[in-house]
Amino acid sequence: MPMIDVYAESNTFAADILPELGKELTHAVLRAEGVAKPGPFHLNNTAFFAHLMEPRAIGTASGDGARVVRVQIITPPNALTRAGQIQLTREATDVVAKLSGDPSQAGRTWVILSEAAEGGWGIAGTAYGKEEFVALAVAAEASSSH
Repeated sequence: MPMIDVYAESNTFAADILPELGKELTHAVLRAEGVAKPGPFHLNNTAFFAHLMEPRAIGTASGDGARVVRVQIITPPNALTRAGQIQLTREATDVVAKLSGDPSQAGRTWVILSEAAEGGWGIAGTAYGKEEFVALAVAAEASSSH
């Protein structure tokens, strides 16, 4: 159940591209987590937030108007291996560059990977830790086999 936040200037992506950005980043995260065939459980519980800001609200100290993008992905504890981190960083960067329509955007795209603390991940009033995640996965598997 990852959370994906993209911070970008409002003119970085066309408005009609945002759903595709969310979808492609979601699938990139799930692949990196080792989810071969994401179903409704995974797709309905991976949230995407586009934080579109006024031009100049994001930049660098150079003041040259560099169009930077930050993709922050928060995953449950131990969801990504080192190989998964490398894969996800590359895929997220590629998705941003492709959907921005600017191949050079890859060089100005930061990907921040974070893990929620044990028990620091909650939805529907439940703080999820290892036990709760295992129970959730078992329940999802049981309901999909019916």
